[in-house]
Amino acid sequence: MNRKKMVLSADESKALYNLLRGSERPLDQIISDFNSTFPRSSSASLPHSIACFSLSTLLQDKKMLDSAQRLLAFAILHQTFSPHKSSANPFITLIISAACNDEAEKFERAFLLQLLSSDGSSNANEFLKQSATEYINGFDPSMHTFPQRAQLEQEYYDKVYPEPYSCPFKDGSVKNVVPDPDVPCGCDSNSSEFDLQRGARLKIGSGDRDETVIGLLSSLSMEGLGPHWSRPLPPRLPVQDGELVWLNPDDNHELLWDYGMCLDTSRGTAVRDLITKALKGPLAPAQQEQVLLELASDPKLVYHCGLTPRKLPELVENNPLIAVEVLTKLINSPEIADYFTVLVNMDMSLHSMEVVNRLTTAVELPSEFIRMYITNCISSCENIKDKYMQNRLVRLVCVFLQSLIRNNIINVKDLFIEVQAFCIEFSRIREAAALFRLLKSLE
Repeated sequence: MNRKKMVLSADESKALYNLLRGSERPLDQIISDFNSTFPRSSSASLPHSIACFSLSTLLQDKKMLDSAQRLLAFAILHQTFSPHKSSANPFITLIISAACNDEAEKFERAFLLQLLSSDGSSNANEFLKQSATEYINGFDPSMHTFPQRAQLEQEYYDKVYPEPYSCPFKDGSVKNVVPDPDVPCGCDSNSSEFDLQRGARLKIGSGDRDETVIGLLSSLSMEGLGPHWSRPLPPRLPVQDGELVWLNPDDNHELLWDYGMCLDTSRGTAVRDLITKALKGPLAPAQQEQVLLELASDPKLVYHCGLTPRKLPELVENNPLIAVEVLTKLINSPEIADYFTVLVNMDMSLHSMEVVNRLTTAVELPSEFIRMYITNCISSCENIKDKYMQNRLVRLVCVFLQSLIRNNIINVKDLFIEVQAFCIEFSRIREAAALFRLLKSLE
């Protein structure tokens, strides 16, 4: 919110102070004029809150207002909220504290007690039809008793406004108005002998006093006077020995010779050609040996051999040993996850299980990939219709799982229920029964 909107304007300050000067006017008229000047139930209700806060701030210092003005200020703070029964009065605590102040004038305490007991009845309305001056002049102290604070708090507990959340930084601010230490404590608050701003013994006119109070009203920010948090620029770190302080590029360029230029690239070409053939069918033993030797001598050739994840199933089915070598070299590649995804989703076969089995002993495979591949193998065995092919694949899967378990490649507990159900379903097959006995021995 804009900070300028947190204080009254000059015109609003004059209007509020003119209301406080109406000590000869009936109290109910002053309250009505206040509600008209600072409406509460409207989109522009912020000036109402600021005006009430300003009055409460002025009331905290007895030298700010004279006796009649203090009664008017208290009446405004109390009555401007009384028509709104659904909301508590945020200034009830202030009014109760002032009514229990033994150092305050008795007519002020009696006036506050009468305000607290007013409930909108005809007697309360008659009480508000008199002016502040008439109340002070007609006050009879013998007709009033003053209860203790605890009694008042208990009586008006349901009307006390709940304490709002208080930010810890609020304690770091100071009040907007600070009592002048040069003014004696016994100074008459109604006397104009003392200047409000400096406490000097001067005979000042009412115009100076009015101007001072209006100036205070136009500067009483609801935010208080908070400290200015200093945020100095952080110091520069010291320059270390050998640290680059500033770049001063020169124009002395030197030629850098590319020693890899014109080198023999036939090996890369030969590997690409052989991989292309390997995707279409099995290579001859000599060709297969050449590919393995070239990849072993230069691991970077695997990135230029023309193999992509989409082509991996063809290489696995036709040349599984080359597929194992290629995947081993690509294990640290950013694209290895794509190759694993293709491998785990391809149709299960003897060659695919051979590739996965060899990879488990050559490199460290992700445990999630192994679990997904085993699940795919079990699902493939269950869904195949040909009994001969089904029995053959079940034997292969059982041998494959036994190899993984014995080599501690997988944790049996992660797949125990699934593998056990698989063994029970195909218990008629010897390899499945052997796998079941192995699982039981590991429990």
